[in-house]
Amino acid sequence: MGRRGYPPEFRRKVLDLLESGRKVADVARDLEISDQTIYSWRRQDRIDKGLEPGLTSAEKAELTAARKRITELETELAIHRRASELLGKVVPPKGGSKRSR
Repeated sequence: MGRRGYPPEFRRKVLDLLESGRKVADVARDLEISDQTIYSWRRQDRIDKGLEPGLTSAEKAELTAARKRITELETELAIHRRASELLGKVVPPKGGSKRSR
């Protein structure tokens, strides 16, 4: 998604400069950032405005949060499975029900 060191306000100001007619190369040189970064911001802005196909910033954030949650749940599940394995070896089953062979 790009470098996170630039605040959204800065990105917006850069995009405003482009919309006012400034060239990407000039803005990049003046602000000492790569022109590829500016192109990425401009493309994402166009996606967010519905002018280009792609995932919006909100959709990307939601997807990132979902992936993070999935990873957390998979980790929890692995811990529970391992705990069940260990407890199954240590604690004998209660006498109420017998396993069929």
